[in-house]
Amino acid sequence: MSTQQTEVAITGMTCAACANRVEKGLQKLPGVQEATVNFATEKANVVFDNEQASMTEVQKKIEQLGYGVQQEEIDFSIQGMTCANCSARIEKVLNKMEGVQLANVNLAMETGHVSYSPGTVTPEDFVKRIQSLGYDAVLEQEREAATDHKQQEIKKKTRLFWISAALSFPLLWTMFSHFSFTSWMYVPEILMNPLVQWALATPVQFIIGASFYKGAYFALKNKSANMDVLVALGTSAAYFYSVYLVLANWSTESTMGLYFETSAVLITLIILGKVFEARAKGRSSDAIKKLMKLQPQHALVERGDEFISLPISEVKTGDILLIKPGASIPVDAAVLSGHSAVDESMLTGESLPVDKEAGDAVFAATVNSNGSLHIRADKVGKDTILSNIIRVVEQAQGSKAPIQRLADQISSVFVPIVVGIAVLTFIIWYFVVSPGNFPTALESTIAVLVIACPCALGLATPTSIMAGSGRAAEQGVLFKTAESLENTKHIDTIVLDKTGTITNGRPVVTDFVPADGVDLDELKNIAASAENQSEHPVAQAISDYGESNLTVSFFEAVPGHGIRATVANRQVVMGNRRLMDDLVIDEAQAVALEQDGKTVMFISVDGHYSGLVAVADTVKTTAKQAIHEMKDMGLHVVMLTGDQEQTAMAIAKQVGIEEIFAGVLPTEKADVITKLQAQGRHVAMAGDGLNDAPALASADVGMAMGTGTAIAMEAADITLMQGDLMRVVDAVRMSRLTVRNIKQNLFWALAYNTIGIPIAAAGLLAPWLAGAAMAFSSVSVVMNALRLQRVKLNK
Repeated sequence: MSTQQTEVAITGMTCAACANRVEKGLQKLPGVQEATVNFATEKANVVFDNEQASMTEVQKKIEQLGYGVQQEEIDFSIQGMTCANCSARIEKVLNKMEGVQLANVNLAMETGHVSYSPGTVTPEDFVKRIQSLGYDAVLEQEREAATDHKQQEIKKKTRLFWISAALSFPLLWTMFSHFSFTSWMYVPEILMNPLVQWALATPVQFIIGASFYKGAYFALKNKSANMDVLVALGTSAAYFYSVYLVLANWSTESTMGLYFETSAVLITLIILGKVFEARAKGRSSDAIKKLMKLQPQHALVERGDEFISLPISEVKTGDILLIKPGASIPVDAAVLSGHSAVDESMLTGESLPVDKEAGDAVFAATVNSNGSLHIRADKVGKDTILSNIIRVVEQAQGSKAPIQRLADQISSVFVPIVVGIAVLTFIIWYFVVSPGNFPTALESTIAVLVIACPCALGLATPTSIMAGSGRAAEQGVLFKTAESLENTKHIDTIVLDKTGTITNGRPVVTDFVPADGVDLDELKNIAASAENQSEHPVAQAISDYGESNLTVSFFEAVPGHGIRATVANRQVVMGNRRLMDDLVIDEAQAVALEQDGKTVMFISVDGHYSGLVAVADTVKTTAKQAIHEMKDMGLHVVMLTGDQEQTAMAIAKQVGIEEIFAGVLPTEKADVITKLQAQGRHVAMAGDGLNDAPALASADVGMAMGTGTAIAMEAADITLMQGDLMRVVDAVRMSRLTVRNIKQNLFWALAYNTIGIPIAAAGLLAPWLAGAAMAFSSVSVVMNALRLQRVKLNK
């Protein structure tokens, strides 16, 4: 009997009774010898028999009791993976480790992400386990070093390729003598010597190609098979058969039937393919690299009476910073003094600079255009919006789309099937098609082994996800996961919240109509001065519309009706009809404005009707175009609002929406989404407010406008960094293009093998051509994914 002691962090306990309940529950679990729960530290110490219980059962028991087990997450980069089987094997092994809740391994990004119970397993255990499989892993804290390692790896592979090419070229030259149409070409006599060919091929096979043997060894040791197994099998067969012929014909020095050039050229081409693949994969994460480079590395920080340049890592919350014209802003901050225009396009995609003055917020990585600013650092390092964006994009790129599960299932059984087909090919050729002809049977077998590598299959989905989500992020569309990127493609109905999503979310004066004989400018100033005393949003809109420079000696708010004030010794009343007493007002004009969804206020000065002002929440400038494009994309557009029906209908009419749900309480918004889903629709919801959060969570895809609340953004699957509805169009378009790109990649990856294997088995494909085709398939898949980086989206 072996026992294990572990410490588990528990969430959800609210009192000592909870701790007792968990403790008793764990003690009753078969195999648990001792269990103590500390309410203060919120941790359980459990000793159990490994043969009767497991950490998974302990965790499940705690969850059954209604509490949670605290999970931690770790990211690391993984080196040495060559195909989808490698990533699938690492993922499978990590998921089987005690304490691991979920492990994802991304072949294209060469990264791993593990969610685990910290008391059971440590990040170092993951690294050791990965290393035992024949790969290397570097924890997140060392990722900068890992990035350098990737560059070094590309340089190393490039160097190996040139050495391999130099050794293989003489062997390739000897192939001219094999064909009648090239037999006239000069081939140096020394190259035809079998010992020379042996000497040239050996370093390529065992030094340049050592990584294939190492990968194959660890794969077979762990009872699986990957690309390395196929390459090692194919090239070794050619090499060792040639060695046998050299030894068997030692006295004659005959070069007939040697395949040294086949093994050497194969390895050279595969190495070349890996170099191209590594470089192309690096480009697919360009979006993240661009974002990371945006933040300046130094900042001018106030220390005493002067500003000194300090590394960004030394800037702390509350520090005062000086931002000179043309400089990038290093932190999220508030402007203390100065005035300038700031280019926020790198963060939001918005092309026009935004004016900033005292009290405004500025963000890391944006660029100060023309004036100096003094700012106070509010958020630094990992807390800035830029860091959050990078984190969201990395999570999306590292997650798996549902469509990838198909590729994973295929690649997991692919190599054993290919080895079986290769053996069958040899048997059929050697015993049936060309009895006793070992060289021909061998060539066909090698070609089958080499062309059937599942590299392209493994790269098909993650490279498209990386390129698609990266391009979307550059335009201010942040997909939280690969699943949300794929699911957005399937939506057929888009529900738009009105206030803040279709409209600007703040009222402005749309009409100011003076009565006959009344001076417009004078009335505007009187109204603005009077309303300047009020905090109401409508009052603020009127105050902003005119100049509030007149003296107000009396002010009274009449709740629900308007205001009374004395402005420059004149008696002013502004409000609805009830405040106008028996005055003759312009009723026809007022009714017409109200039918357009506007709020009308009447103005009387010194007891005489003087005019009216209409206020409305205006529609965003691009809203109508965006909704038109949504309809062109085949989407059914619906408006959802808590406003009264008349106002909602007026806005809907302006932007071209036919179906509206008006007067919906915040708690009922999610019900509307559910109702649409019950009709068989795939629904996306776009909103910005706290009251939209339940509906965003209920929708198949939730889209939070970046101008909205943090809770709405947390509940959504997609964050749109601008409040522009055109970003909704961009999100749907990028999703459709990305899913189409994934399907193209999967089609070509499968087509290469479906077509290539029968051709190779039929003896119609030379092994070196099979190697070139295999390398080309991976590169072509990655290059196809990179096309997504050039997609033109709305400005």
